[in-house]
Amino acid sequence: DSQSPFYQRTYSEFYFENKVYNYYIHPQWDDFGSNTLYVKLLYADYDQGFVFIECIGEWNDLIENDVMIFKREVIDPLIQEGIHKFILIGENTMNVHCEEVDYYEEWYNDIIDEDGWITFINIHQHVYQEFVDSNISQYIYMGDVLNNIEWRRHKPQDVFNAIDGLIETSIKQLTY
Repeated sequence: DSQSPFYQRTYSEFYFENKVYNYYIHPQWDDFGSNTLYVKLLYADYDQGFVFIECIGEWNDLIENDVMIFKREVIDPLIQEGIHKFILIGENTMNVHCEEVDYYEEWYNDIIDEDGWITFINIHQHVYQEFVDSNISQYIYMGDVLNNIEWRRHKPQDVFNAIDGLIETSIKQLTY
């Protein structure tokens, strides 16, 4: 995908070098500059402006400033390519440590004019609670109904349509 921030990367099937909690992870997880968090850009539809990104590791804004690196190295290039709806899959995000909301707010402001949104699906309860406690949930849709999304068995377009419908419904409920 020539529009991907990871375009023309070479991946090894046999050489493992990146770790999460001292455990080697498959070399096809993308390193974007964080020492604790890796991603896979699973699917992007540039015509409709949405992307699925799976995360693995520890989302650490306190020490690593992961959100800033993620925003600059992955999100900004995707926004430039027309992506304005972000589906982050958090099943493998083991911990989150948040500090400031600046980059989340910037990300949100970059896409809101395009009717964009950010959502975390299938995150652990303690990760969800950390986001809520840090006031980041005001920029990212997440929660009960978004924690039970069966995304592996369905086509990306169908999953996107379901999530978009859920978010559209919650936006309408908040505005009335």
